[in-house]
Amino acid sequence: MKFDKKNKIIDVKIVFYGPALSGKTTTLKYLFQKFGKLDKIKSINTTTGRTLFFDFGIIKLKGIKWDVKFLIYSTTGQDFYYITRPMTLKGADGIIFVADSSVESFDRNLNSWKELASLYNEKLLKMPIVCNFNKQDLSRKFNYLDFLEKIYFKKYKSFAFFKTIALVGDGIVTSFKKIIELIFPGLIISQIST
Repeated sequence: MKFDKKNKIIDVKIVFYGPALSGKTTTLKYLFQKFGKLDKIKSINTTTGRTLFFDFGIIKLKGIKWDVKFLIYSTTGQDFYYITRPMTLKGADGIIFVADSSVESFDRNLNSWKELASLYNEKLLKMPIVCNFNKQDLSRKFNYLDFLEKIYFKKYKSFAFFKTIALVGDGIVTSFKKIIELIFPGLIISQIST
């Protein structure tokens, strides 16, 4: 988090993390669409349209005394580009972990979470985290409680989870508001609208 005292702006970095094809970019795009800023997203993609390095955009919110500028990134999920993920995570103030809820993706989600934990070690326990169990519209989903048990979610100081469908936006804005609450405990964000 960076404070620009002269202009009264707080920079906050939020990173969407998770395995390949879990819906990180779709989630980010829906969020920016709701704020009327879809055209402001910058992406570095492969020739097939998959995220190569990261997606990036800024959402600014006006405050009474200070404005907040959210610098929002999504990491690439492809293992071939692993080296880019630690760089994208650097300086994050909060993480939204996007899990693919399909039965076949349970282990991929778990491996992605373990990778995240290994990059942060003990610091992850205090990091504000929201876990989005995406693709809730699928007929064959794993039980999200099984995943939460596997990662021992109760040991995390600032942790919340939601069921989402990024394609239609179910739960996306709610989970974004929650990560803001976790980053700024006690902040009343009911005034944040799209």
